[in-house]
Amino acid sequence: MKVERGDVIRLHYTGKVKETGEIFDTTYEDIAKEAGIYNPKGIYGPVPIAVGAGHVISGLDKRLVGLEVGKKYTIEVPPEEGFGLRDPKLIKVFTLGQFRRQGIVPFPGLEVEVTTEDGRKLKGRVLTVSGGRVRVDFNHPLAGKTLVYEVEIVEKIEDPIEKIKALIELRLPMVDKDNVMIEVGEKDVKIDFTKVNIDPKTLILGEILLESDIKFIGYEKVEFKPTVEELLKPKEQTSEENIEESPKEENENVENTSSSDHEE
Repeated sequence: MKVERGDVIRLHYTGKVKETGEIFDTTYEDIAKEAGIYNPKGIYGPVPIAVGAGHVISGLDKRLVGLEVGKKYTIEVPPEEGFGLRDPKLIKVFTLGQFRRQGIVPFPGLEVEVTTEDGRKLKGRVLTVSGGRVRVDFNHPLAGKTLVYEVEIVEKIEDPIEKIKALIELRLPMVDKDNVMIEVGEKDVKIDFTKVNIDPKTLILGEILLESDIKFIGYEKVEFKPTVEELLKPKEQTSEENIEESPKEENENVENTSSSDHEE
């Protein structure tokens, strides 16, 4: 069974730098530990993606089309289709004082976040410290590198509801999918997150990304509960409404009490 653009699949992969063999990313927990890149907070196992949607780097994404499910492949990705070519303009020189004012003692190899004069924050790596000057490289660490991916397409998901669940797993991995209600029509999808305990800001971003993903795989309309608009509505509004109503109720009670006393 071959993979086509728009398919939802589960992908196992290990990414290496061609020149050195250094492993920089993997979906295998044991390989991550051996390579010294294990993240205890990470989620390991075959990752769900929609082929062609940009869930992996472009050079890998487009080379998944036509591959067979269950087979292992080695894919080479040139720099321009990976993390880009190195740009000399992204190597900047700062004064040592600029770092000291931010409480940073720079040394070669140190990863830093530098606040520029116009207020922007840039992440880079210190190249040299000399003569009161600090050279920082803001290129991606893998820029200019040819990458090699060892991949296996573990599964091509066919069931419509399972496709949506897989995309939810991709965008909101912390969500218990058993608490999510999903309805799939011919061209529309309804997803109900009301039983899910999740930070509203995280859910807003998740819904925005999910809508894009679901439309990419062929659906025309996506409805969420709660909607992004409902999630953006300030909670204080409800509290203020209750506060405004309370004095009215109190006044009515006072008036009723006064009337009763007068009648007596």
